Amino acid sequence: MPWIQIKINTTGADAECLSDALMENGAVSVTFQDTHDNPVFEPLPGETRLWGDTDVIGLFEADIDVAAVIEALSGHPLLGKGFHHKIEQLEDKDWEREWMDNFHPMRFGERLWICPSWRPVPDADAVNVMLDPGLAFGTGTHPTTALCLQWLDGLDLEGKTVIDFGCGSGILAIAALKLGAARAIGIDIDPQAIQASRDNAQRNGVEDRLDLYLSHEKPDDLSADVVVANILAGPLRELAPLISTLPGPGGFLGLSGILASQAENVEAAYADTFSLDPVAEKEEWCRITGRR
Repeated sequence: MPWIQIKINTTGADAECLSDALMENGAVSVTFQDTHDNPVFEPLPGETRLWGDTDVIGLFEADIDVAAVIEALSGHPLLGKGFHHKIEQLEDKDWEREWMDNFHPMRFGERLWICPSWRPVPDADAVNVMLDPGLAFGTGTHPTTALCLQWLDGLDLEGKTVIDFGCGSGILAIAALKLGAARAIGIDIDPQAIQASRDNAQRNGVEDRLDLYLSHEKPDDLSADVVVANILAGPLRELAPLISTLPGPGGFLGLSGILASQAENVEAAYADTFSLDPVAEKEEWCRITGRR
């Protein structure tokens, strides 16, 4: 069915209140969008971080009386008569099919491909990880995941043990196993991530070489030849005393989920333990690597 959306420009402070007003007047969903397309990073637990200039977008069924909705909203104390808004009609689409059509196999480094199950594998002789987007973060489309995959592809992982700290979908651990690692260990705080990693490992035939732990259940004596952590700058700094102990002597460390502007502070948390490489950047995100 077709849809109508009403977009109201407001401030972050007023967005939640206007969201409630849209829902009270028949919106089936409401989303917030930064007017200037500026992303917000690292909200506090349970916090909905909003922008200084925010578009509040209400989605309505096409048969809604738009004039009546606008009239009702005009009586809201934050809006008033003649408030700035935009009305748009959305064409009806098979959104799932359109989304699937735009998801293609992606190559990382020299050998590695990440392939959705509904697409043919481009190179049967390459290292192919079959992975469909799901409940947990990590498909290769985000620059931080791409940076980590490229780094893993460039390492000699043959016979090595790899820890994926904050494993999400399991994409990094599974890629490491397919690239020759003998064993991988995935750690995450989210039970859905553990389940997603387990399912993806089974799909790729590596479940017997992947151990998965919720963070509070991991063994105390974990150690690996390679440790990769694609999370966020804040947790990477806070968890540096723990993460730094995971690579064995001469072990490799790869960190991502970091904005380029945050790299210096994260580097400082690891510089005493690791010999760090030059920072790699991709679309304002970066990767920090080093050797213990």
